[in-house]
Amino acid sequence: MSFVMYSTSWCGYCKRLKSQLGELGVTFEEINIEEVPGTAEIVEKVNGGNRTVPTLVFADGSAMTNPSAKEVVAKLAAL
Repeated sequence: MSFVMYSTSWCGYCKRLKSQLGELGVTFEEINIEEVPGTAEIVEKVNGGNRTVPTLVFADGSAMTNPSAKEVVAKLAAL
């Protein structure tokens, strides 16, 4: 996997991004921060203390918060 998407089950932005990336054939690991202990803290660290989802963390250690599918595809192309 080239990135992990941290999400919640109720997040509309997460659902939209997952759907758009699926249509583009982009694969990733998804982690629900409400179900996996310790992952909400990862999201908070990336986002200055906020639990903002979707938060994507890439293999190179960089992160994006609530990106568009286009931004994700461009990032993956640059890796």
